[in-house]
Amino acid sequence: MDVFELANFPFVNGALRYVEELDFKLDELFSELAFEGVRGRGKERVLHAMGDGIEKPGISDETDAKMELLSYPVARILVSCINDAFLIRRYSLAEAKSAHELLRKLPVASLKEFATDFSIDAEISEQGTSMHFTDYIRFAVRDPKWKLINRTMDHGMVHLSKEEFIRIMEEAVRKRIESNLPVDVPPEICAALGTALQEIRNEMETRRSEFSIEEFKEIMPDCFPPCVVHALSGVSSGVNLTHSARFALTSFLLNIGMNVEGIIGMFNVSPDFDEERTRYQVLHIQGGTGTTYKSPSCSTMLTYGNCIGKDSVCERIAHPLGYYRKKAWLLGKGKTTDNQDKNPPDVS
Repeated sequence: MDVFELANFPFVNGALRYVEELDFKLDELFSELAFEGVRGRGKERVLHAMGDGIEKPGISDETDAKMELLSYPVARILVSCINDAFLIRRYSLAEAKSAHELLRKLPVASLKEFATDFSIDAEISEQGTSMHFTDYIRFAVRDPKWKLINRTMDHGMVHLSKEEFIRIMEEAVRKRIESNLPVDVPPEICAALGTALQEIRNEMETRRSEFSIEEFKEIMPDCFPPCVVHALSGVSSGVNLTHSARFALTSFLLNIGMNVEGIIGMFNVSPDFDEERTRYQVLHIQGGTGTTYKSPSCSTMLTYGNCIGKDSVCERIAHPLGYYRKKAWLLGKGKTTDNQDKNPPDVS
């Protein structure tokens, strides 16, 4: 890849080698006036990652390409200085989403080179794509339609459309970026980036708290059990929840009175968000087909690996809805009985 392609895909190994061969020291990147534009673009990448996504600027010459390429390590260092799981996930996903759009435009030869960079055994042509099932399992999206049993396989090779293969590559990019964060950053560099870091922290807190303000209205987020808080944190940072966790979260929120539109809006940052499909699923759980679903019990949550971080209230209840009611009562927000019963009614 030349510097123009590397600027579009700064996470490939060739980009790392290119940057290492440039004649400058790391501290110069964060102190010299000549790199001010690079630092600004690096901060912009991180801020945009928490918003509508990272858009690629117009690159007209080699200087622009180098600036865009160097902004990537700056962004990674900013994310690493903050070292927050929410930010790492959002940033990794945004970079991967941005790469997806660019990958769609690559010719077959470049796609092959890209797959090789990720050690993916794939056969790519204009007619179709296939990849070895071990690589498919590594990067397949966590969704029922992507399960290996639902794919066509021949002699160990899984057949995919070009768009499906590019979605696989998007996931490979996300995992590579996320697994390599945070990086070790000298304290003096983080100190030099103080103003930019504070701006990012402010935006991060705004984004992180969005789901718990207007969308919940009279609902009490501070009464949610740890399993629900964990699932909400994953959704708000772009994590693709497992089917069981997604069902548990949706049914819980519907059971306590959250509206359908609020739940659909909550999921719109998921990597594979499909509004029509999400609406159908939420309405189905709500009772659109005649059966209203109750959120799973604590034992079911435990069975599916969705019971996360028990607290003292968890030890006394058997259902997430029971947790919600008991926590509300303990905080003085819920209704008590006329005789001020010390043991509030539970949900089992």
